[in-house]
Amino acid sequence: MRVAVLHNAVAADALPEDQDTLVQANAVSRALTRLGHDPQLVSCTLDLSALQTELKRLGPEVVFNLVESLADADSLLHLPVALLDTMRLPYTGSSTESLFITTHKLLGKQCMRRAGLPTPDWVKCERRPSSPVCASGDRRLASGTSCGDGLTWIIKGVWDQGSRGLDDDAVVANVPMDDLRQRLWQRCSDTGRPCFAEQFIEGREFNLAVISGPNGPEPLPPAEIEFNTFPSGKPKIVGYRAKWCDDCFEYQNTPRRFEFDDSDTNLLQRLRVLSLDCWRLFGLRGWARVDFRVDAADQPWILEVNANPCLSPDAGFAAALARASMGYDEAIRRILEDTRR
Repeated sequence: MRVAVLHNAVAADALPEDQDTLVQANAVSRALTRLGHDPQLVSCTLDLSALQTELKRLGPEVVFNLVESLADADSLLHLPVALLDTMRLPYTGSSTESLFITTHKLLGKQCMRRAGLPTPDWVKCERRPSSPVCASGDRRLASGTSCGDGLTWIIKGVWDQGSRGLDDDAVVANVPMDDLRQRLWQRCSDTGRPCFAEQFIEGREFNLAVISGPNGPEPLPPAEIEFNTFPSGKPKIVGYRAKWCDDCFEYQNTPRRFEFDDSDTNLLQRLRVLSLDCWRLFGLRGWARVDFRVDAADQPWILEVNANPCLSPDAGFAAALARASMGYDEAIRRILEDTRR
C-alpha cells in the first residue's frame, strides 16, 4: 500500500524538538517498509496548495500524519488534516476537530470539566491584566475577585507543545491574584502567544499512552516520571530542559519507571479508566497520550491530552510499547489498520 508519511518541514538549524520530527518520520517509514508498504516522506509547510498538488501526484492510499506544527506555530497543526478531509484522503490518528480541541489546552480543559473529568483549576489571561477568567472548582468567579490567592500556579502556553517555554520560572507560588494576572499579561506580551495559569498539583507525575486495537483502544502500561534527585525548592516538573537538553540536570534526572508497588494498584487502574474516558470524550483515534499529576491524597488530575504524541524510538510512547511487549512495527500496523475501521 502506498503511504504518504506527512510531517512538518524542518529547517537545517531547527530546534531539537523540531529535528525530532524527522527522526520519527524516518522511523515510521522504516517500519512501514518492513510491513510491506511503500512509504513516501512528504514535508508540509503553510503552502497547503503545494501539499495538495504533491499528494495528488503521489496518489497515496493513506496518509500517516505526523505533523506537529506549521511555521513554528503548534496552533496550526490541524490544518494539513483539514486539507486531507477536503481531499477525502484517509489518514492515521485523530480528526481535525480532535486535534484542534486537544491542542488548545483551555478548550480541552473546558471539555474535561464539563464531562466531570478531574483537571486542575486555571486562570485565563484576557486582553487586560485586570480582567482574568478564573475556573475554580464548580464556581465561576467574576473578574477582579481574589480567586486562588496564595496558591501555587504554573504558567503555560495555550497552544505550546513539547514543554515550550516551560521552566522553573513558570511555577509561581504564594502570590496574590493581581500579581499572577500581571505575570500572565507579561508572558503573553513577551512571547506574543496566549497563555494561562494552571493550579500546580504538588505530587507525582504520570503519563499513560493509549493505542487502537482490534477491539477498541488499549491503555499501555502507565509510566511515572521520577524527581527523586531534585534539590529542595526546585519545581518538580517535566520542563523544556528535561525533554530536549540531554546534557542538562533536568534531562538526566527525570527517569521514567513502569514498576510499582501493590499499594499503587488502585491508582494505576484509575489512570487507565481516565485515559479511556479522554479517548472517548475527544473522539481520539490511532494513538494518544494523557498526562497526569497525582496529589498527596492519590487523586489524579488530567493535565492535558496529546492526540499525536511523538513516535520516535527513544520517546515515551515507544518505551510504553516495549513495556507492554508490543513491537514498534506492530504498533505502526495497528495505527494504520485503524484508518480502515
